[in-house]
Amino acid sequence: MLDTESGVSRGILVVEDDEQLQTALTKVLSQQGYEVTVARDGYEGLEHVERDAPWLVLTDLSLPGKGGMEFLREVRTQGYHMPVVVMTAYGGVDVAVEALKYGATDFLQKPFPFDRLEKLIQQLDDDRSEPGHVTTGPQEETQYGKDQEGFLTRDPKVLQTLKMLDMVASSSATILIQGESGTGKEVLARHIHRKSTRAHQPFVAINCAALPEGLLESELFGYEKGAFTGALSRRAGKFELAHQGTLLLDEIGEMSLGLQAKLLRVLQEREVDRLGSRQPIPVDVRVIVTTNRNLAQEVQAGRFREDVYYRLSVMPFTLPPLRDRPEDIQLLAEQFSHRSFQRNHRSWHGISDEAMMYLKSRPWRGNVRELENVIERGVLLADNGPLQVEHFQFDEPTLTSAPTHAPTGTIWEMERDLILRTLEAHNSNRTHAARTLGISIRTLRNKLREYRELNGGLSLGV
Repeated sequence: MLDTESGVSRGILVVEDDEQLQTALTKVLSQQGYEVTVARDGYEGLEHVERDAPWLVLTDLSLPGKGGMEFLREVRTQGYHMPVVVMTAYGGVDVAVEALKYGATDFLQKPFPFDRLEKLIQQLDDDRSEPGHVTTGPQEETQYGKDQEGFLTRDPKVLQTLKMLDMVASSSATILIQGESGTGKEVLARHIHRKSTRAHQPFVAINCAALPEGLLESELFGYEKGAFTGALSRRAGKFELAHQGTLLLDEIGEMSLGLQAKLLRVLQEREVDRLGSRQPIPVDVRVIVTTNRNLAQEVQAGRFREDVYYRLSVMPFTLPPLRDRPEDIQLLAEQFSHRSFQRNHRSWHGISDEAMMYLKSRPWRGNVRELENVIERGVLLADNGPLQVEHFQFDEPTLTSAPTHAPTGTIWEMERDLILRTLEAHNSNRTHAARTLGISIRTLRNKLREYRELNGGLSLGV
């Protein structure tokens, strides 16, 4: 199944027991230049995988004999890493998540338009043609989102979360995103909107913490002329403005209990009542909510309604703080600095290894937002060379030359602690720790030798 000119496989395996859909898929994919093989159940599917080595598999989940989920699990268990797209007429959020856990690449809800399938396959085909793309073994994610609006990450846990979100983005399920302030919750919400079937419809956001209860209610649900003093004309609320699109309720944990009850009715009935109106207005809105609070704890404390919590947490996700994502610190620091140098019409010369280690050692209580501000200030202080540690030190002492005895400098200690914590997290695997830290194995060995010498030759446990 190889293209004789490029040497790249053009084979697609379709595992589907519906003969009409078999024929339709074979026709559509063949017209796109792909070589299509059909299997009627999971047993035949595995035989074709072993014999033909297709580059892509499309499988139904409801199959006679060996079902689609079992087929998917065995494909991954046997070590095959080609993309597998699952199709089902009975799928929901739970099915999509289960398929992802078993190693599915994407999820299509039947009936689906063929142009959507064609776009998905073209995207997968483009991905494998990128330099360094591997299809015969496990693939290492390096970056999620290539445009400036995308959600950038190299963190394995966040990448897994993003894959799950991509699979449920096309559904109408309400999504709850929890995480500390500044971790990128709104950026992630916009990413979900762009990945959904509502991408060309409005994305409307409102900060529930920024408005008093009365004003927030009128902003959400709208009002009729004369509904209250100052209501001089009819005004549509955010739910109406987001019709057929996505509504982001930012910092939902700040909403009052009374307003939560009214929100619950909208989520259940899919209609809103403008203030001063007797006629409900139907709305078709995908709701995404974010919060920097733990809503489960808020429910236990009586500050958040339990029924609203369960309605909102159909698909709950948590963004880890930046300090727990050292690889993202490097990725984001490089991205922010590059943009900042461009805005200031100056050439970008990168960030020195010492400066990057310093950035990774900071606690980043303000998360991504704080990092972006620090980078911006550092760029303004920098000259024509790479960004150095001193460009990021605003309230701390300047880094001194290498000490001859155990130093007490804040930066040195933070660097040492970061290295030792990273090693511990990787079970003392120096190769993995060095990759996470963004330094070479040789540099890591030299640092550890320095720490042992300054510790009187005693073992540091690594």
